Amino acid sequence: MIDIKGLTKRYEDGAIALDHVTYSIQPGEVFCLLGANGAGKTTTINILLDFIQPTEGHCYINGHDCNERPLEAKKYVSYVSENVQLYGMFTARQNLRFFAELGGKKGLKNHELDDAMRTVGLPEKALTMRLKNFSKGMRQKLGIAIALIKDPPAIIMDEPTSGLDPQSAKEFLGQLDALREQGKAILMTTHDIFRAKMIADRVGIMKQGRLVALRECGDFENADLEEIYMQEMEEPVTSGR
Repeated sequence: MIDIKGLTKRYEDGAIALDHVTYSIQPGEVFCLLGANGAGKTTTINILLDFIQPTEGHCYINGHDCNERPLEAKKYVSYVSENVQLYGMFTARQNLRFFAELGGKKGLKNHELDDAMRTVGLPEKALTMRLKNFSKGMRQKLGIAIALIKDPPAIIMDEPTSGLDPQSAKEFLGQLDALREQGKAILMTTHDIFRAKMIADRVGIMKQGRLVALRECGDFENADLEEIYMQEMEEPVTSGR
């Protein structure tokens, strides 16, 4: 569903943000991408969403090249950012309707919008509350509702648990489980090793623009993910393909 093949981003000053990265994410899979700031996680997302162009390589969503046919590729994906940008003077329902229509979902009834917000755990009183009164956790839940109401086969999430309290983070993992059961292909960047170990089917570890490790969830039965991560961070990165 999400295919990344030899993806490379080299800037004019010679800095390499991505260095021939290759992996795929299948329907019904949660793929967590770990790495320090500057490792290339956000660059990967920016290329998938056609915010920037790759220097080499290609990436695809549902078979459509994200940079050669971006409008077609974006029909099959939703994006949840670390800091969900919403309209503070709009209510939760108004925000959800606006972004749903922006994504092509027109004519939704109020009860359909409200059901989507209830699904992600927003309390009843929040459905018609102005966003300026929302906590970060509530904003994050509404951002997920916006992503889900489009009902895409692929979802990209950039640090979605950042700033969430423990209860909200637990609820979020439950939502990811439900999405996996629905067959969604999910790419999630995170610094949260603990929750990556809990939810991921596979984990990729990035360092200095390279994918230095790719592990199945079964690998964590005999080895601790945190230890694997720290070992990879201590190893030198070899250049080249």
